[in-house]
Amino acid sequence: MLRGCALPTYLPLMHRQYTVRDFLLIEILVVIGMLAILTTIVLVAVNPLRQFAQARNAQRQANVATILNAVSNRMADTRGLFASASCDPLPTEVAKEISSESYDLRPCLVPTYLSEVPVDPSTGENNCTTLTCTEEYSTEYTVRQDPVASRITVCAPGAAESALPGSEEFCLSR
Repeated sequence: MLRGCALPTYLPLMHRQYTVRDFLLIEILVVIGMLAILTTIVLVAVNPLRQFAQARNAQRQANVATILNAVSNRMADTRGLFASASCDPLPTEVAKEISSESYDLRPCLVPTYLSEVPVDPSTGENNCTTLTCTEEYSTEYTVRQDPVASRITVCAPGAAESALPGSEEFCLSR
């Protein structure tokens, strides 16, 4: 034991006493690394692209059902016929896109059966804001009436999402 010698006022880093509040840089880096790994796992598990694709497909299914209900209600009101002075007959040979250029269904359904024609959530567009709309619109949905069975089919071709493996066009018939 040394007498008369004062202990140094500093201690080497190896002998320093750590308090609970002190963290080493390596500890902080390890925690950040673990958080990054956990975040990656959660993002892969949740898969936002898949979630958004499923939400768009749910909207498409609702829109297809809405259009089909409106067409059915119109036919019920007109004794089973869709065509009239303001409406062309439903296409029978090939399904046509519901749009201002291909098959204009809007004058037949708006405002009596629909407030506005629904459009595909990712590619459809409808800029109509008035009853007598002259704007172009494109729903990206198709409609067809079977000439033999008279069944009406409305389809959403956009339901074949690349983010959803195995997804395909969604159709509803009545």
